[in-house]
Amino acid sequence: MSAEPRINDRIRVPEVRLVGPSGEQVGIVPLAKALELAQEYDLDLVEVAATARPPVCKLMDYGKFKYESAMKAREARKNQAHTVIKEMKLRPKIDPHDYDTKKGHVVRFLKQGDKVKITIMFRGREQSRPELGFRLLQRLASDVEDLGFIESNPKQDGRNMIMVLGPHKKKTEAMAEAREAQAARKAERQGSAPDTESEGDTAEAPAAAAEAPAEAPAETPSEA
Repeated sequence: MSAEPRINDRIRVPEVRLVGPSGEQVGIVPLAKALELAQEYDLDLVEVAATARPPVCKLMDYGKFKYESAMKAREARKNQAHTVIKEMKLRPKIDPHDYDTKKGHVVRFLKQGDKVKITIMFRGREQSRPELGFRLLQRLASDVEDLGFIESNPKQDGRNMIMVLGPHKKKTEAMAEAREAQAARKAERQGSAPDTESEGDTAEAPAAAAEAPAEAPAETPSEA
């Protein structure tokens, strides 16, 4: 079935509860009268509450209404935040350089408003030292506590230990800040662009002066 409301001559009821173009209540009127008012105002008669008794209809510009509704839906989809869970895997005996690299990725994910699943992978004899993984997870959580919090405490899952970090910043806030930063960078680039036109004019001025012919000397009157 179509989700479109019935409009104008597609409405098939003897009478309707009419709402005027400015939202004013007109009252219950025969359908013919409602259609006549729609023509008078050069608007559409739109059924906005089909299940009411009698159905509620409103006088409006249906084409404009559909366009504005589509734009609002588009903007809502644009600003919609999807929950994303990133994953970062570490070893219990990770070296400092690799740790800093992995932590940098976690920081970036949290700044973007994403959750991060941290997985410590144990191999061989490492499985008998779960405290190594627990301390590493606690260290990482402490290093990024300004950006995120422990949403799921460390727990053993087979050969792995898992912890989930949640961002302090909402996804929508992170998206808005990213758009603002992008706009600021664009404005800065445009503001620092050289004025090539004025430079060209300056360069052309000396050339034009060089090309201009020198004035001929005034003639000296010959002596009689």
